[in-house]
Amino acid sequence: MKISDQIAAHDSSQPFYTFEFFPPRTDQGFENLMSRISRLSALNPLAISVTWGAGGSTKDRSLELAGLTQSEGLNTILHLTCTNMEKGLVDDVLKAAKSQGIRNILALRGDPPRGEEEWIASDPRFARAADLVSYIRSVPEYSSWFCVGVAGYPDGHADSFVDEDTEIERLKSKVDAGADFIITQLFYDIDQFLSWYKKIRQKGIQIPVIPGVMPIQTYSSFARVTKLCGARVPESLSAKLAELSHDDQLVKDFGVNLAVDMISRLRLEGGINGFHFCTLNLEKSVQRVLESLTWAGVSASALNRLIVDTPGTPTHPLPEDTTLLISPINATDTATNSLSNISVTDGEAGRGELNNAATWDDFPNGRFGDFKSPAFGNQDLYGGSGISRPEALAQWGSPKQLDDLTQIFLDHLDSKIPTTPFSPTPLSPESLIILSHLERLTKRGWWTVGSQPAVDGADSSDEVVGWGPRSGYVFQKGFVEFFCEEADVATIEERINEEGNGWVHYFAGNLKGDCRSNVPDDGRNAVTWGVFPGQEIVQTTIIERESFLSWKEEAFSIWSEWSSFYRPGSEERNLLEGVRNDRWLVSVVHHDYKDSEALWTFLFADDPKSA
Repeated sequence: MKISDQIAAHDSSQPFYTFEFFPPRTDQGFENLMSRISRLSALNPLAISVTWGAGGSTKDRSLELAGLTQSEGLNTILHLTCTNMEKGLVDDVLKAAKSQGIRNILALRGDPPRGEEEWIASDPRFARAADLVSYIRSVPEYSSWFCVGVAGYPDGHADSFVDEDTEIERLKSKVDAGADFIITQLFYDIDQFLSWYKKIRQKGIQIPVIPGVMPIQTYSSFARVTKLCGARVPESLSAKLAELSHDDQLVKDFGVNLAVDMISRLRLEGGINGFHFCTLNLEKSVQRVLESLTWAGVSASALNRLIVDTPGTPTHPLPEDTTLLISPINATDTATNSLSNISVTDGEAGRGELNNAATWDDFPNGRFGDFKSPAFGNQDLYGGSGISRPEALAQWGSPKQLDDLTQIFLDHLDSKIPTTPFSPTPLSPESLIILSHLERLTKRGWWTVGSQPAVDGADSSDEVVGWGPRSGYVFQKGFVEFFCEEADVATIEERINEEGNGWVHYFAGNLKGDCRSNVPDDGRNAVTWGVFPGQEIVQTTIIERESFLSWKEEAFSIWSEWSSFYRPGSEERNLLEGVRNDRWLVSVVHHDYKDSEALWTFLFADDPKSA
């Protein structure tokens, strides 16, 4: 069903909401996402949406996920970008979507061509989202079938430097081209949104506007996504989050409360009743938001009640609020009804217990999380690494030799540049603990892209290595990831076989698809875990074959993207493509977390400086 018809038929005094998901990177994550969507569908969303990777990178997965959800009776919106797409791909996708009964398309421009790459084949019919909308409306096969939505940018488009009036003019052109509804980019500045909303209405844009809301899941994902989409973050919000950044649960709780407050203000001050939740493939926070708003049929503020058995003088004074009292019979009936209303879904591969199905991966750790999680991997909203050509040239210059690349990685370690293509943030305080070791590896030509020090039972509130709830202890095994030459891989393997004594595990892979390891096929190395009051042991960082292979594919694609900023045949491009083709990505873990120097002593055993 067209979402425009659903909105028109919906009681305008009642709220509605949609959920956004992205195609997981792994098969296990994909399977678990279907179970997650099944549970969230019990909250009665008006529709769900499925994102589209940059340049069609998730084409097959996006179509598969959208087709499955549509076939399960969930009205589905398929995102579709039009730039950097091979000629004919847009038509292929529209035909495939129609054949699967999908009636809703969110038409997006997508990422601009990387590095002004006019040599990348793309469909010349499409330069902006308005072109895609116009095209759908011009083809009889699509025009009457699809309901078309477009994106709105209350804080401006991250890739655009035009003023707000020009941005609104572009939105108006998409509406004039035939758009039926608008879903906005996520935002956190309510005052700015309300001002923008008033201006677009004054401009004559009268189609439904559905604000994008992303409950904050973790401090790192919030920082990453807001940077990528250019969202304005009020100083008061930034300051509050910074105070909570070392406690993942408090950040998540804050995110739920903030989303509730935002939605309440938008309804009260803007008269808006529809909201689009960016779930990041997680479910618990969205569920808590809806429960807090009493939109999910359950009030999150329901308190424990005192069971009062017989009349008479109580031993302790009863509360004045009688809603806090309940009889034994009513208590039994309430519990029975609540249990009978729990939706039954197939078990997930991550955890088997029903109570854990929604939360076993509630604290994702990017590419170091559980590969079975639907939220596995560092994701932005619509795919892509977020690297821009101006950023690349300003920070990383024009590397022409291997020594130039070594210097770039060293400059990042020495805080002379804030990022590398593989590290989108400045060096963390945790990495400073092992800075001298990282520098030694990098000077060898082993360019480090991920690492952590060994930690043996640090306080969870520690400002450098702490995480999770207070009153706990955290542990870490030392590990490091780096790019090196094939000969170095052979040396590392030989040393592990001869001197590792079972303490050292490794993975090594290259662009061609070769993978070497001494980890059993079903082996899983938990390298970060925490012990907290009233909880099972929490494992947040896991290195295993599937997660390594997924990261390997991404890592080598970053070399490709970096090289694309330079023209074919240039020294820079030849260098970067050569590194991509010849180097190996290596991950080494030392299991003796009680010895903070164990990993480095092992790696530098043949280094004269170790003596």
